[in-house]
Amino acid sequence: MSTISTHVLDTALGKPAAGVAVKLERVNADGGVTIAGFGTTDDDGRVRDLIPAGQLLTRGDYRLRFDTGAYFAASRRESFYPSVSVEFRVTESAGHYHVPLLVSPFGYSTYRGS
Repeated sequence: MSTISTHVLDTALGKPAAGVAVKLERVNADGGVTIAGFGTTDDDGRVRDLIPAGQLLTRGDYRLRFDTGAYFAASRRESFYPSVSVEFRVTESAGHYHVPLLVSPFGYSTYRGS
């Protein structure tokens, strides 16, 4: 069974980004999306499991949507990106997928973690 997790780091503050709402969407062949899971980053900036227990993360295309606008607004910081979307492909039905996000008010970066 595939699992998925994420970690959000606020590079402007140099610390984890707690309280970021994250939504996992399955991108269907027709371009439509289905909600596959959701969560909010903890004090360490992590959402350790975005899919409900017992649910499989099957092969296909997915998108993580991070509500960065609300995160920055909560600390009264202006930001350029109201949200960040990261699309990726699940190719191994038994793999673990870790998708970190490094974010600041005016930029972001991501990569496949371990």
